[in-house]
Amino acid sequence: MSSVTLRNVVKRFHKFTAVHETNLEIPEGAFVTLLGPSGCGKTTNLRMIAGLLDPTEGEILIGGRRVNDVPIHKRNLGIVFQNYALFPHKTVAENVAFGLRYRDVPKADVAARVQAALDLVQLPDVGERYPKALSGGQQQRIALARAIVIEPDVLLLDEPLSALDANLREDMRVELKRIQDKIGVTTVFVTHDQSEALAMSDRIVVMSAGRIEQTGSPEEVYNNPASEFVAQFLGASNMLEARCTGTDAGGATLEAEPFGQVAVPAEKAQRLGGPGAAQLVLRAEKLLVMPAAEMPEGMITAPARIETVDYQGQTVRYFLRLGERQLQAINMIDERPFEQGAEVRVGFRPKDASALPMETA
Repeated sequence: MSSVTLRNVVKRFHKFTAVHETNLEIPEGAFVTLLGPSGCGKTTNLRMIAGLLDPTEGEILIGGRRVNDVPIHKRNLGIVFQNYALFPHKTVAENVAFGLRYRDVPKADVAARVQAALDLVQLPDVGERYPKALSGGQQQRIALARAIVIEPDVLLLDEPLSALDANLREDMRVELKRIQDKIGVTTVFVTHDQSEALAMSDRIVVMSAGRIEQTGSPEEVYNNPASEFVAQFLGASNMLEARCTGTDAGGATLEAEPFGQVAVPAEKAQRLGGPGAAQLVLRAEKLLVMPAAEMPEGMITAPARIETVDYQGQTVRYFLRLGERQLQAINMIDERPFEQGAEVRVGFRPKDASALPMETA
């Protein structure tokens, strides 16, 4: 296992800067996800770590060793791509053994290591089959077995689940994390899927336009977003224009219509420098939609009308009209959701609110 460090890394393609000055420390044995939309620079960073791209500026270190000038085949990395890149004319066992051929592994040990890798991905009996005879999920596991059989210092995963259907993708993300936990290899995972990042990661690096917006545990980046982009990209958030009227050790006080005064706890208002223009951040699943008479005590509430009902089985997403504002709320339901046009009350607990400074263009 090795740590990975990016120091002042920049990548330009002619006049276009794909990655702005980036500093990142990936601890040994951690599962770290680079998360963001297409074109944000996450795959470019991964390819620079792999040695498939050279940084324009800065240094990349693996296990404390500078690898800028070290070719990919000498970095001891396991890589799984989105399309798996299996050799169709080779058997599964030959595919898995491919990387061992270049590592001076004794022939007597190759078969045992290949079988151990297939056992680990829970496909022990497919060694003599060909990739075309396997399902998409099985091919993904074989690609993973090929990456880990070489006992890499770092495992790099470039959207490996995106080609799978939704149900299989959920199963495979659990399986992938199980395998990573078992072998303990430092893992860098690239995805645009927020649910994958939240479910699998020790740390998440949220990227936008070639820059890191925020780095932290899944709980940190979800509950305490560092920017409007993070709040909007990682989950469904309502951003309300507000005014901070004061801050102290206990937190910040915001005025936001139509809810009035909101006391935001300190850990969720750290980025406010003091009184002034601000944004009140309300996660959609933290907004409770109820009849006025049933709203629990201690909630900050306002009257609302349901404009749209997006029924999703166990949950429902409501689009709510509150005067000039539209908010969305995601609630669990036992039976039937409220109907379109219903007059309701929407509320939240002060501890569930976050605050950000008002961003300027």
